[in-house]
Amino acid sequence: MKDIRYLDDISSLVLTDEKCVGCGLCIEVCPHGVFEMQHNKARIVDFNACMECGACVNNCPSGALSVSPGVG
Repeated sequence: MKDIRYLDDISSLVLTDEKCVGCGLCIEVCPHGVFEMQHNKARIVDFNACMECGACVNNCPSGALSVSPGVG
């Protein structure tokens, strides 16, 4: 969703690669297509589309994602 933006480079979204188990839940629940699977792990492919809703964090079973809603 490259057309939906607020302010570039201010999201608080963090993905800790070492913790990612590759389940793909973040991809399923993200409303703006921030993630893709690459080499059996989630990757942030559109950081600036993140609206900090927390859906990915709330569904990540391994705690690989963090975001502070309303900060960015």
